Amino acid sequence: MTAVSNFTTDLFIDGGWSGGGAGTFESFDPSTGDKLADIASADAGDVDRAVAAAQAALTGSWAAVPPSRKGQLLNRLADLVERDTEILARFESLDMGGLFFLGKMMFVPNLVASLRYYAGWADKINGETLPNDGYMGRPTFAYTRREPVGVIAAIIPWNAPLMILGWKLAPALATGNTVIVKPAEDASLSILHLARLVEEAGFPAGVVQVLPGLGAVTGEALTTHRGIAKVSFTGSTAVGRRILVNSATDFKRTTLELGGKSPQIIFGDADLESAVGGAAMGLFTNSGEVCAAGTRIFAHRSVYDAVVEGLGAAAKAQVLGNPFEESTTMGPLVNAKQKERVLGYIAQGKSEGARLVEGGIDDDRRGHFVRPTVFAGTNDLTIAREEIFGPVGVVVPFDDDAEAVALANDSEYGLAATLWTNDLGRAHNVAAVLQAGAVAVNGWSPLAPQLPWGGVKASGLGRELGYEGILANTEAKTVTIVL
Repeated sequence: MTAVSNFTTDLFIDGGWSGGGAGTFESFDPSTGDKLADIASADAGDVDRAVAAAQAALTGSWAAVPPSRKGQLLNRLADLVERDTEILARFESLDMGGLFFLGKMMFVPNLVASLRYYAGWADKINGETLPNDGYMGRPTFAYTRREPVGVIAAIIPWNAPLMILGWKLAPALATGNTVIVKPAEDASLSILHLARLVEEAGFPAGVVQVLPGLGAVTGEALTTHRGIAKVSFTGSTAVGRRILVNSATDFKRTTLELGGKSPQIIFGDADLESAVGGAAMGLFTNSGEVCAAGTRIFAHRSVYDAVVEGLGAAAKAQVLGNPFEESTTMGPLVNAKQKERVLGYIAQGKSEGARLVEGGIDDDRRGHFVRPTVFAGTNDLTIAREEIFGPVGVVVPFDDDAEAVALANDSEYGLAATLWTNDLGRAHNVAAVLQAGAVAVNGWSPLAPQLPWGGVKASGLGRELGYEGILANTEAKTVTIVL
């Protein structure tokens, strides 16, 4: 079965469902190019209504919910997500072309884990008592309160919508904020179904609202609205810069998880079978449409030829096709524009003299498919400098640890990095000097709600997940009582 029924296509505002002031936009199945649905598109007026409802809930019905009850509601939502795992995973695969298996076994469970982790935090968010020197010779009692930031706009990408929404939604709700969710145009259906579950779980009206729509209309209205206290965005660096400019007008808080060009360093002492298999996972998972995709593979010269050969074989072994078929290991890219973008980078890699190891061609089946591609080359190639967001990687040799670090850090991005080595000292020493928000050793990009996530340089600002997620969604207020 490759289809699901009962699409939810309306806006979810103030606990009710309605059409969009900007009409509708079309959603397509990237595996076939067929139309899936017409989805309501929010305009500035819809954003105004949603912000008003969110502000009312923030200081009214949601503020009145005790912390332990907030945790119960988050756990109830997690229960409903678990119940509807297959439905949510099917919507996500239909919408953005990712493997149904990946959604069912990773993306939806990660959402559940985030909801449950932050449910446990809801009644444990404490301030501090602060010893100090007093006030004009009199003692004082000083303490801090951690209070909600306010109404948060969560702007979600299309490559892993439910998982990434969980990173934003769960800590925001646990800390008492209200949230307006703007899904990506190419992947709204799974998040709209989640809004049904929010309603079923019993959250007060206005606490969570979902406004699908176009970035230039809905996204712009949210990021410029003076009733929005914070914008949490995951997506491209270019859009992140635009959001940061918009936020400056009224000093909105921002969390920006942006692009990446993550290095994977394979040292000469690594377990080659594990390293090549893991590097292939980091390169090809979700058709390479991953911010943390390990698309720059640096291999020690002693193992360089073996790594190139192994990754080429891994690319050749990928089975492209229907994301609902068990035999499929790689689905389509999200849309025709992304396919053309990826093919353009492949052509540029060839024209700049990179050696094509495997792939490099359009896949001639219906839908937006591109054969996974491996190049051998240097770190100054365009395909090694710019984020492609597709299954394209380049393997580059290095001679010593210092050169490996220099190559890895020679990028405008700094989201993640992976090291493959059996030398524990090397792992710690290299991890300490890599310019990345997260470093994994002998495994590609481990994700868990307990582990902070975010980047440096052009990969963004701030952190999500872990206790950092609590700090990112609260403000510290200092209270000093002169005794």
